[in-house]
Amino acid sequence: MFVGRQKELVELREAIHSDRKAAVLIYGKRRIGKSTLISETARDFEGIVIEHMCVRSSFDGNLALLNRDISLAMGLPDMHFSNLEDIFSFLSTQKQPVLIVLDEYQYLKESEKKGQVDSLMQNVIDHMAENIKLVLCGSYISVMKELLEEENPLFGRFTCVMHIEEFDYLDASLFYPDATTRDKIIYYAIFGGSPYVLSTIDTSVSLEQNIKKLLIRSTGILRIYIENVMLQEIGKAYDVRILEVIGNGKKKYSDIQSSLSRDNNGLLSKQLKNLSEMETIEKIFPINRPDDKKKSFYVIRDNLMRFYFTFVFGNDGVIARIGEDAFYRQFIAGGLLEFVSRRFEDVALQYFGRLARSGQRTDILNIGSFWYDDPVHKKNGEFDCVLRSEAGYEFYECKFYKNPMTEQECIKEEKQLEEIPGVAVAVTGFVCPAGFDFSSDRYRLINGDELFALTND
Repeated sequence: MFVGRQKELVELREAIHSDRKAAVLIYGKRRIGKSTLISETARDFEGIVIEHMCVRSSFDGNLALLNRDISLAMGLPDMHFSNLEDIFSFLSTQKQPVLIVLDEYQYLKESEKKGQVDSLMQNVIDHMAENIKLVLCGSYISVMKELLEEENPLFGRFTCVMHIEEFDYLDASLFYPDATTRDKIIYYAIFGGSPYVLSTIDTSVSLEQNIKKLLIRSTGILRIYIENVMLQEIGKAYDVRILEVIGNGKKKYSDIQSSLSRDNNGLLSKQLKNLSEMETIEKIFPINRPDDKKKSFYVIRDNLMRFYFTFVFGNDGVIARIGEDAFYRQFIAGGLLEFVSRRFEDVALQYFGRLARSGQRTDILNIGSFWYDDPVHKKNGEFDCVLRSEAGYEFYECKFYKNPMTEQECIKEEKQLEEIPGVAVAVTGFVCPAGFDFSSDRYRLINGDELFALTND
């Protein structure tokens, strides 16, 4: 079942249905839906479709497999081309369009010395016939991004570049359309936006049962996916304790550094940079302090990985001793609300981002957190959901309540905001999935129905 990605689908269709030759680069984390997007687009391609999966092998080994896939796609006897140039010369002789997909291109790229395969591919693209549409796809983000760097032979050769990212809360909800608004937020907060991960959720059983089966059990599908795919893929670039320290929170560089042993400190900056380039973590700044390194924080980008490092990582022995049921009750149940509440702030930020991108809020200039210093009360901190609009700063308090928020609670929150000196507030708002027991012209009130009333991209 193909879900979401409508904008990407249109963009890719336009690229490969062009009358001219096309060279498309698609990259993004593993199991994010890249191959599915390509296959969906190829369904109505009027011509020959060759889909090849590159493997961890020698260049000649990959070439042999590519020869086989071309023969099968065209219904021809086994062909044996000795190089890429001969393959594309043969494809150019076809009287109909040819779509050729080289998936997991990073394996082919790394099968020879640095830059060698990219140089071969540059020559292929430069001399490619009008009837050929080439798609290079890969999941090693840092490796694939090299293709866009000026010193790379393939720089400037692509007619279309697509960075495929996880679904946000709204697109993710397409996988559980019958769930309540509250449950949709909980599912997204725990499982995130990877189509593969979302497809494993069984909405016919409880959230607790899904967590036990998929994440706590050592043989759980998502437990195996995290430990044997997500972490192994970035294993050489980081100390796993970095992710353990960040967990479900926001951590400054100094917090991470102080939590690691001294022998790691010299490598920390490089490791954080590598993890950021791989889109495993993200460095964020308050929108009112965009260049203040002392106010920057690191967060884990993927909700599923956040959950794993907050609750499951390092607890194999405990789970084995007390069992899945007791572990859930003692180690997860009590902290689940706080975990989801923090992720709910991200949902609110994504909601405002959609309003801005769709043109429903053309006045939004920036979205994020806001840092404040309060010398009077000798404290400082952050507001996690703030917009900078043409009218000024809009502050939104996000409450993941089960029951409607009352006017008294809103007034109390507003007073706390007013007590902070030097904070100019243009709009005060509240986001609560359960809604509100009052209406107001004073506050901007956003309930769960409004969060999910937007049109999916």
